[in-house]
Amino acid sequence: MPPISGLYRGQDGESQLDLRVDVDGKRPTGRLSGDLFTTTGSTTAYHGSFVVHSTTRQGDRVEGQGAFTFAAPDRHVTVTITEDSATATVAGRTYGLHRASPYFRSVLLEQDSVAGAAPFVSYDTGALQGPPGRRTLTVAEAYAEAGVELRIAEPGVIPVDGAGQDLAWDDSELHNAMTQQFASFGDQAAWRVWLLVASKHVGGFRGIMFDYNDACQRQGAAVFYDAIKGESPQAQRAQLRTYVHELGHAFNLLHSWQKNLSRPPQPLGPHGGFGDLSWMNYVQNYQPGGERAYWQAFPFQFTDPELVHLRHGFFRDVVMGANAFGTGAAEIDPFEQPVSDQSGLLLEVRAKDFFEYGEPVVVELKLSHSGEPRTTHGHLHPDTEFTQVSITQPSGRTVLYRPMMRHCVDDSPEIRLDPGNPAMYRSAYIGHGRDGHYFQQPGDYQVRGQYIGADGSRIVSAPCLVRVRHPITTTDARVGELMLGEEQGKLFSLLGSDSPALRSGNEALEEVIERYGEHPLAVYARMVKGLNAEREFKDLGADKKLHVRPPDTGESIEQLGAVARQATVDNITLNMVMRRLARAVARRGDLDLAHGVLDDMVSTFAAKGINDIVLGRIRQQAELTKRALSAETS
Repeated sequence: MPPISGLYRGQDGESQLDLRVDVDGKRPTGRLSGDLFTTTGSTTAYHGSFVVHSTTRQGDRVEGQGAFTFAAPDRHVTVTITEDSATATVAGRTYGLHRASPYFRSVLLEQDSVAGAAPFVSYDTGALQGPPGRRTLTVAEAYAEAGVELRIAEPGVIPVDGAGQDLAWDDSELHNAMTQQFASFGDQAAWRVWLLVASKHVGGFRGIMFDYNDACQRQGAAVFYDAIKGESPQAQRAQLRTYVHELGHAFNLLHSWQKNLSRPPQPLGPHGGFGDLSWMNYVQNYQPGGERAYWQAFPFQFTDPELVHLRHGFFRDVVMGANAFGTGAAEIDPFEQPVSDQSGLLLEVRAKDFFEYGEPVVVELKLSHSGEPRTTHGHLHPDTEFTQVSITQPSGRTVLYRPMMRHCVDDSPEIRLDPGNPAMYRSAYIGHGRDGHYFQQPGDYQVRGQYIGADGSRIVSAPCLVRVRHPITTTDARVGELMLGEEQGKLFSLLGSDSPALRSGNEALEEVIERYGEHPLAVYARMVKGLNAEREFKDLGADKKLHVRPPDTGESIEQLGAVARQATVDNITLNMVMRRLARAVARRGDLDLAHGVLDDMVSTFAAKGINDIVLGRIRQQAELTKRALSAETS
């Protein structure tokens, strides 16, 4: 009898069954699983899922006890498949089945490329040294080997109007582009994903998975051609891995070292997950041996637990547009200090004494060394997910800060911490993320950080008290409410946006500026509006046409100038604001004044009394920015 594994469909009255049989064929997991749907009139609704992790097979019969997402009257699942017929008994009902596909799941991939960004085609796995099993892999074939069919829609090419425009995309532009595409997807779970092949990201990332609220979960991703382009075998291999990796996030696969943060938590592989030979690991962080050892051993496949998830994960945990990334719960246990820590690294989370009601919560992360000099990677900001932040709210509930955009980094710049460079610092806005606002109620919060070092060490900070004060006046309450809207939180995360999906958020921030411009929190509304005006904005609409809005120099100078004069935002953010202000002034044609803004930046931080090493970095940064602006204006 030929292999029986694959997808079967059947019906019993109003109940429909999608059954996956996985007991023979390529990499069998020995499981049965299925999804149940109920038909009422002309509509079909999802009912529940099950999986049988341990099966027995006798002849044409496969059976076992199932784990169900609903209260099943009978948990025993039996499947009988002969050459002539197939039936299944699930939850007390019997279904006549027909074989629908040799694949377990089928997904429509829609891929659009910005003009000039050539999409990946295929890679010969024997072109470079590696394990046996040579074959030519496309992205679709890589998923086919996992039992998932990727049906490729007709690819689109997005023209670029005009010339000389900055084709580097930022998070705000990607958010807008993907939101526009979601308008055609509809607000429901569907086996459908959109991939944008863009030119480059302002942060130099290779890929990004769009992920920000429950209406649009895991439906879109982007890869950046300039970071992975090339015809060499190394470049083609990197492109294949980036495409498969980013689409893996759309199926709700976490990075290899983050599986313990899923709900329910999953066990980590060897070396805290860095030892996984998986599409979902970072090659440069592979343990032991790094990138060279990874590619010499990587079989171009998902790990066994990932394979089980792709084939047999419950419907809403896998299908695009359903459960949130990492599944549907945000609550975690607070990070605990390791029993023993010989890493020689110290992590601190620091915050101002208190935040006003509605004020964006920004913390400073400091990584330093204790004793001997240490070398590690420079990914300290939580948006790259080598650093995680947990927030224990006044109610006692602990949640994980989860960024709107999931940046995937394929390089890890080494940072040496020694007496000449004792610490590195990052400023992180953690007030809003994928789960909404985290500090929406007055009270005391405990914030901890966890940094995952280059060797897999997990460095946990002491708790940092974040205190949100009650509003004192009616104006305080009104301004706080205007700052705490969901769209406003996204605008703070994205540092502004032209997206029509965030129109009401922009209107709320404009009301703060126009009606409450003297209130201390108005500085944050001005910052967001000024930063957004200072840059051009690429608008990829639902019509798949790219339009570019030029910078609004006057608006950016007005708003960022006010932020710089007040100087009440945190130091790292103020540094960024003043450099962006200088760029806007230079763009207006006044290079001397732009250089003056940078001199003022150095003077401002000198007056704050920051340490000499950090001040030296700021002076160097100012000089480098002056040279860059001079080159741009010439």
